Amino acid sequence: MTFNAAVLDAHISARTESRVGWCIACFASAGILLLPAIWNGFPLLEYDTGGYLARWFEGYLVPSRPAAYGLLLVPAAPFEFWPVLALQAAATIWIVALLLRELDLGSRPTLLGAVVAALTCTTTLPWLTSILLTDIFAGLAVLALYLIVFGRNVGSGQRWALIGFTAFAAATHSATLALVIILGCLIALLPRRLVCLPRAGHALLGVALAVIMTLSANRIISGRFEFTPGGYGIIFGRMLEDGIVSRYLRDHCPDSRLRLCAFRDQLPATADEFLWDDSVFDRLGRFDGLGEEMRAIVLGSLRDYPLLQIKTALAATVMQLTRVATGEGVVNTLWHTYGIVNRYTPAAGVAMRAARQQRGEIRFHAINAIHIPIALGAMALLPLFMAAGLKWSRFDQPALLAGTIAAALLVNAFVCGALANPHDRYGARLTWLAPLVILLGGIRLFRDGMKVPIAACTVLPRR
Repeated sequence: MTFNAAVLDAHISARTESRVGWCIACFASAGILLLPAIWNGFPLLEYDTGGYLARWFEGYLVPSRPAAYGLLLVPAAPFEFWPVLALQAAATIWIVALLLRELDLGSRPTLLGAVVAALTCTTTLPWLTSILLTDIFAGLAVLALYLIVFGRNVGSGQRWALIGFTAFAAATHSATLALVIILGCLIALLPRRLVCLPRAGHALLGVALAVIMTLSANRIISGRFEFTPGGYGIIFGRMLEDGIVSRYLRDHCPDSRLRLCAFRDQLPATADEFLWDDSVFDRLGRFDGLGEEMRAIVLGSLRDYPLLQIKTALAATVMQLTRVATGEGVVNTLWHTYGIVNRYTPAAGVAMRAARQQRGEIRFHAINAIHIPIALGAMALLPLFMAAGLKWSRFDQPALLAGTIAAALLVNAFVCGALANPHDRYGARLTWLAPLVILLGGIRLFRDGMKVPIAACTVLPRR
């Protein structure tokens, strides 16, 4: 009996120490992920932050600003929005910890802290968790989809939690919703030897719930089940930048149905200037006044110039793959966001105005000298990593992860490049995944070597 009691005490002591270790690792990881915001003295802001926050107060939808994230911001405003950053950091730690366990690397809490620290030093990840913006959820949604479909060590409760998280993550931004829909459908279409039918169903369930959550959150704001407006306007901006709009107007003007004919010589060179600066777009009523005309030009140019459309879409996709710099839009001239915060959440305005960002103290040149080559190099290694994991015509877990991330990067580049127009912010929101794959897969392969892979639906004993 004495011996058994001693063994039990030792077991309880070991479990207690393990829990303490994991708590310390999680809190330390959260602090590391939020270092930019802590240094700044306030959550980082971007051009679009005010647009998300304003939705609750203004009661209508605007292009590419679904309501879900704004509904998250409003209750956190009395606390200067820090709970939102805590949630973003916690979600990141949760997903990374599940990923470590999935790759059989999850028994050491110190490894979690080390991985988070490595990503903080080499990727844009801490800047995504430290900003009041939806971008962190794009990468986490991709990892969640991987765990839902290919996870062998993910319990039933965790799988359902991941499905719900994926739905919320997709509902925060129109581009993330498109990414999840396309990626989820592609995964579900994989051969059954890689994805069994129940897991394919889980992926499609996550896609369906993402659509439902998007429409439901938007209804809370606008009173109607609807997607955000202005989709054709965003595509129009890319076609304007590629010269397709000018060609269409040249071929069809004069036309009394096209008000832009009178302004052919006044169209700006870039989509950002047209949509967001003082331009003819404002004079003609923006999305409400020019929406139907932009729709007609987009559809008409797709019909008239199919080969040109394919060529420019591919070029935009390739360009988006190379646009990965950290910090786009993290500047000190965010007058719209400042106005929204001061008008609707004035209690947070004092800390906002005192932050380093608002004093112009944040610079990204030295940071991107590290981030850009690491991101591009890791992306280039993904195909090689996939090939290294191929054995006997079957993929192991690191190779499946690499394949999922590679597919997500391509889909994201198409959605954000061809359907909108290339920006560093759109690329940076996902490129931290490539170094993560290389880091975790490298540790796994170095430790275990190449082993006989196991199909995604194989049931393994719980550890």
